[in-house]
Amino acid sequence: MAAPCPAPPLPPRAAQAPDAVPEMSLGLEEHLSRAFQDKLRLQKVPTWDSASLLPSRRLLLKRREVVEVERALQAQREDFQQQMDRLAQRWQQLGQREEQLRDDTIKFNAFLKAMSARRQRAQQWAGEERAWAAQRGAEALRLQQELERLQGHREQLGQRLQSLRVFGDFLQDVRAATGQFQDMPSMLAHFGALVEVRAVLLQQVEAGQVALAQGRAQLQQCCEEADSELSSGNEEVLQLRARLEAARSDVLKGESHWAQLEGSAAQKTLLLGQIRMAVLSLFQLATTRLKVPSDVALGDTEAQLDVLLHCMQDLAAMCTELGLHPHVPATTATHSRHRRAVTVPPSQE
Repeated sequence: MAAPCPAPPLPPRAAQAPDAVPEMSLGLEEHLSRAFQDKLRLQKVPTWDSASLLPSRRLLLKRREVVEVERALQAQREDFQQQMDRLAQRWQQLGQREEQLRDDTIKFNAFLKAMSARRQRAQQWAGEERAWAAQRGAEALRLQQELERLQGHREQLGQRLQSLRVFGDFLQDVRAATGQFQDMPSMLAHFGALVEVRAVLLQQVEAGQVALAQGRAQLQQCCEEADSELSSGNEEVLQLRARLEAARSDVLKGESHWAQLEGSAAQKTLLLGQIRMAVLSLFQLATTRLKVPSDVALGDTEAQLDVLLHCMQDLAAMCTELGLHPHVPATTATHSRHRRAVTVPPSQE
């Protein structure tokens, strides 16, 4: 007899199935294993007494047993193959179920995330709704207060309108008396335009008054500056007049001094002419009497004086030798006096 075939190994997908799949796969595997073991059990062959049978009979019996075993094994193989096909189909279904479960798990996780995001958005929206409701409540309270204030203001305006109704009647009477306006708005618009024109004219008058005040201030400043300049100019004129008077007195003094200088210069010039004539006459007399060479020019008074000085020194030496003591001035003194005598003022030259 052939040994029974071992059970096939489980596919690797069983290890990757979810938590509920392994329990179901283990139960199925156990069931298939028990069914396979039951079908592998061979039917009991009746025992024959080998001593009473012939060898050919025993061989036929053995062959029959082998054929029966082969048939049983073939039937078991076919059954096992069908079971394996069903098991493979089941495993394929389980794999598809696993993929579907995985997809469902992914979708469920996505759904959970979406629900979490929706929950957060819902919470946020609820918070915003609460804030908006609080804001609307505050706005409603503010509007209520504003309405109450407006109602109070309306009542005040009604009271004021009631008090001003007399003026409305007066305006109606004025419109009826003038007869220039068709209705009250046109008359009020006309008077409003007149009021605006009056305001513009008042502004222009105020601007003119301001400009006039500025002009007066500038005129006052210009007058003060002109007065200060005039006073300073008067002072300068007085100073210039005083300087002019001083200059005139200086000119008169200079003219008188110049006249004096001219008089003294004329006198000195006359004296110089007399001295030159005297020196010339003395020079001519000395040269004539003493036989002195007269190679001196007639206009060279200094040379003539030098010649006369030498002549007088010679005469003094001769008198000294004769025992006489004439008084002869010193040479330097005579020469200096001669220099002073022949000096002519620059103005006369």
